[in-house]
Amino acid sequence: MSPSVPLQEMIRAIRSARTQCEERGVIQRECAAIRAQFRQTDNGGRSHNLAKLLYVHMLGYPAHFGQMECVRMIASPRYSEKRVGYLGAMMLLDEKQDASLLITNSIKNDLSHSNQYVQSLALCTLACMGSAEMCRDLAPEIDRLLRSSNSYIKKKAALCAVHIVRKVQDLGELFVPSARSLLSEKNHGVLHGAVVLITELCERSPETLERFRKTVPDLVQIMKGLVISGYSPDHDVAGVSDPFLQVRILRLLRILGRNNEAASDAMNDLLAQVATNTDSTKTVGNAVLYETVLTVLDIKSESGLRVLAVNILGRFLLNNDRNIRYIAMTSLQKIVSTDHNAVQRHRGTIVDCLKDQDASVKRRALELSLALVSASNIRSMMKELLIFLSSCPPELRAQAASGIFNAAERYAPSKRWHIDTILHVLTTAGGDVRDETVPNLIQLITNTSELHCYTVHKLYRALLTDISQQPLVQVACWCIGEYGDLLLKGECQEMEAMQVTEDDVLDALEIVLQSHMSTPTTRGFALTATMKLSTRITENVDRIRSIVSIYGSCIDVELQQRAVEYNALFKKYDHMRVAVLERMPVIQKNSLGQTNGEVSEEPIKETQPGKVKQEEMALPQQPAGQVCDLLDLLGGSPEPLQPSSSVGGTASSQPTIAPTSAGGDLLDLLGGLEPAPLTPAPAMTVYEKNGVTLTLSCEHQSESGLTVTLTASNSTDSDISSFTLQAAVPKSVQLQMRAPSRDSLPAKGAAKLTQLVVLNNPNKVNLKMRIRVSYTCQGSLVQDTVQVDSFPGLGAAGL
Repeated sequence: MSPSVPLQEMIRAIRSARTQCEERGVIQRECAAIRAQFRQTDNGGRSHNLAKLLYVHMLGYPAHFGQMECVRMIASPRYSEKRVGYLGAMMLLDEKQDASLLITNSIKNDLSHSNQYVQSLALCTLACMGSAEMCRDLAPEIDRLLRSSNSYIKKKAALCAVHIVRKVQDLGELFVPSARSLLSEKNHGVLHGAVVLITELCERSPETLERFRKTVPDLVQIMKGLVISGYSPDHDVAGVSDPFLQVRILRLLRILGRNNEAASDAMNDLLAQVATNTDSTKTVGNAVLYETVLTVLDIKSESGLRVLAVNILGRFLLNNDRNIRYIAMTSLQKIVSTDHNAVQRHRGTIVDCLKDQDASVKRRALELSLALVSASNIRSMMKELLIFLSSCPPELRAQAASGIFNAAERYAPSKRWHIDTILHVLTTAGGDVRDETVPNLIQLITNTSELHCYTVHKLYRALLTDISQQPLVQVACWCIGEYGDLLLKGECQEMEAMQVTEDDVLDALEIVLQSHMSTPTTRGFALTATMKLSTRITENVDRIRSIVSIYGSCIDVELQQRAVEYNALFKKYDHMRVAVLERMPVIQKNSLGQTNGEVSEEPIKETQPGKVKQEEMALPQQPAGQVCDLLDLLGGSPEPLQPSSSVGGTASSQPTIAPTSAGGDLLDLLGGLEPAPLTPAPAMTVYEKNGVTLTLSCEHQSESGLTVTLTASNSTDSDISSFTLQAAVPKSVQLQMRAPSRDSLPAKGAAKLTQLVVLNNPNKVNLKMRIRVSYTCQGSLVQDTVQVDSFPGLGAAGL
């Protein structure tokens, strides 16, 4: 290829290359020719060669050797060479390159040039790649150009000043007087640049914000002129007069009116006029209306104006454009807690959006629908949500189930309705529910004694229909074990009873035990239910004994341990089997304020070491050689025992004082284990922001093992969704994060989230942890990172 080949010929040759290797060869030959011509002192085709080099740079090939040529061409007196030189500087140079400092003086000289187009080139280059040092040196020149009489130069200087303010915030004060004077200009380009500059100044300085609040009347007049002005061919876009300037002014008004009554009152009439007069049939009109809505909702506007803004968002929900529907629901999500009644008027439209084909629109519609659930509409909304749950995408099923559970727990009109709703969710999406769903439902059933017969009949039928939904099977097994006698009676007032025999019940439990779909946890529930039925039936006890004995050699250690303990009940402690396996009492909150995996609103109080020691010393001392009976937790007390079974079917008792003898734990039917005293772990607040509080507590498990409990709560008036925690520790420390108790934080601390982190520090290094907190609050994603350098009760050294 000839060195003098024109740019068009080079582009044609590159495009005609059939392989990448051939293209690379063409570019290498051309770059070699350009580099050779750059070395010539008298080169008349410098702009021609640099233009070709810029095209090579656009293709992704190295072109750094042209940087110094850009510097030389910027200093040229010819406009044609300056233009290509400045373009090359913007593409090949940035503030990190040393060569960029060489053009500072050339830019300064060109800012004073008599030709406005040369001045424009210098302004554009400074606004594109000016470093902090260049901005400090040239800021006075920019301020001088802001006061020039040329509108073309003023709008370029205003945008250049925006770049300078972003680079060096301290220079903002220099441009305040000039920016204020630009608002009196008639040229729309200058006004646009002035509004952008004032917006940048107000966002970065509270003092400047107060000074520019005096300009609200001027901005209102400019905006009114745009709204009521007739057709202007220079500024009209689809029937809207300069929508770009209108959007910028509305954004500035939103900043100026935020948390200020006087400024908000001054713009209320204007916002109402814009909201009613803007055409909503075109995209540009919708853009102006959307900015108007955001401004109305962000300032201290009148209640009627806020209702008008919500109604505009309601109209957006009917738009055929999915993007417009999405931003409408995002905005409604942010205000549903403050303008709940106004948003409720559009509930039907929002629910219809659940049927949209777009996944992002569905997700927003689901979040907004869950936020609209209240005590007055719980039945109708839950019906729609359950229909959506049956056909929603797999990625939304867990979120939908979690939201339905929270709404049902908060607004359930009756206990039966609550139980039916949860069972419906378990039947539809049992594999996607949270871990604490099973214990929570068990607690609800336990506390509703009048519905025990109805619940066990309904769960038994569900168990016969489908055993693939593991949470549903676990609850069904638990209920059959607890209330199997009610099932066998065949009497139920709430629903049509069915005749069930003992063999039918045992056959159903055996199917669960033998099914390949059953998890080890589900088999544990089924085995415990089978064992409990031994005290509720009379004719098939031997069959139950044989079923239990089979699992005494199970490969699963947990299941094997249960079977061995139950066999011990049949043989050595058969006289106590009825008392151990009796019906479970109402579940009460334990000492840590937890109820079935969910933390209550009461905070956990830190334990004072001094008080703990005094309480331990006050306990009566047990004789060292005393050997208590395996189930005699009171150490030979004449008072009768009152054992109670736990959720999983194992037995537990509630004595006033626990003995220190071996065999004191009721679960330890094999003996030899001594229970350790439980003391609340001290808690430490590690994160507190936006109403979200995260506390950390520690508990030793072994010499090198440590369990860290993270507890999160939400004190705001709106729910927080998609709450996740991530942790990082030094490389020598082994970390295992357990599943969280929930993925959302209800408003006003209605429930807390807990997550266990198991640490193993065999090398005894200084223990530190970095926690990343991520959640969605009012439609906005929030991510923060906190550093934990010391753990409560452990010090900085760790274990």
